Amino acid sequence: MKPALSLSSAVLFDHQALRDQFPALKQTIGDHPLCYLDTAATSQKPQAVIDAMTEYYQLNNANVHRAAHQLSARATQQYEAVRQQVAEFIHAQRQDEIIFTHGTTESINMVAYGLTSQIKPNDVILIDTAAHHANIVPWQELAKRTGAVIKPIPLTTNAQLDITAFDQLLALKPKVVTLCHVSNALGTLNPVNELVAKAKAVGALTLVDGAQAIAHLPVDVQLIDCDFYVFSGHKMYGPTGVGVLYGRYTELDKLTPMLTGGEMIKTVSFEQTEFGALPNRLEAGTPAIAEVIGLGAAIHFLQQLPREQILAHEQQLLRYLQQQLQQLGAIELYGIANDKHSGDKHCADGQRHNIGAVAFNLQGEHHQDVGILLDQQAVAVRCGHHCAMPLMTSLNLGGCCRASIGIYTNKQDVDQFIHALNTVKGLLL
Repeated sequence: MKPALSLSSAVLFDHQALRDQFPALKQTIGDHPLCYLDTAATSQKPQAVIDAMTEYYQLNNANVHRAAHQLSARATQQYEAVRQQVAEFIHAQRQDEIIFTHGTTESINMVAYGLTSQIKPNDVILIDTAAHHANIVPWQELAKRTGAVIKPIPLTTNAQLDITAFDQLLALKPKVVTLCHVSNALGTLNPVNELVAKAKAVGALTLVDGAQAIAHLPVDVQLIDCDFYVFSGHKMYGPTGVGVLYGRYTELDKLTPMLTGGEMIKTVSFEQTEFGALPNRLEAGTPAIAEVIGLGAAIHFLQQLPREQILAHEQQLLRYLQQQLQQLGAIELYGIANDKHSGDKHCADGQRHNIGAVAFNLQGEHHQDVGILLDQQAVAVRCGHHCAMPLMTSLNLGGCCRASIGIYTNKQDVDQFIHALNTVKGLLL
């Protein structure tokens, strides 16, 4: 048995003080402290985010952009300040390239719907086989409307995107290439800079689903050079019900609005309507004001942290988790890569990193049974197909368990999880 990996070298900041800012993590369930390993589904929220939303409702509750009174002015100022904050956080070129949505799913739907008039019969749309359903179904619906053809990008035997197959598919001159930055089910990291450059070279529009990357990795949309980048607030320590659609201005401005109504217009008469300019043109109706303010608080919270140190801690913790699972025995791990790809700047020691999550099964046992027995020991993991059924099919799986970490996860969480899983193993095997 290999010696346990030490985590002390990675923790160069007060991790306990960071963890203490998340009130949900202080609870116990039954006789056990909560061990929350489901951050990839939704992250816990720091007190600063909760307080920011409470303050809006207590002191500044008003609609934005519409009234002359001071409450509305304050709400509008806060709301629009977050737009600039998001633009700076992901290095967008301009503030009006940021569209607030209800989450990643709505962001992708807005793009897929908005491109309808630009897609012709037999146009090819390439989709990452590891994509979340939210990055598959909207494109299928677009294909139904237009006669376009969906082509999945295959995976290698270790569940990495197959670069050789991708290069061959690019010979079809796809109209759209849509990728995940990090797989939600497996945590595998795609070399999106290289993939987007290849797609751009054949004239494709590109969309990157950053829902699983945004809380872990620095994101620079200009460096990635994608046309669209999408993510959700609730996976980056912000509230549910808010997300971001970033679009290159020239491409964003061509999208047909998916939602129409108030706020997004310039003039309306019974004869015709003229839509307004970005970003309002794609933000019909009253937005999720409190949630946007909460998103801003989450970004501020992240920006105050030593992000590189935290990423190093997360990566070391994830490797410790993988190591402990392997040592436990009777565990099948998925998507753990040992190959190095030249386009992936996050490679180290010959290994392409998994980010934030480990997918596994207890050999011969149903994932749901494992999850329920872990829950009885206050360990929260996700079990099922993870909204990635094509990926599960490619792995010949009905589903799997996923343990995912966040900035608040510590070695004690991993040890509690491994102890609980060992108990489950003893019960089932």
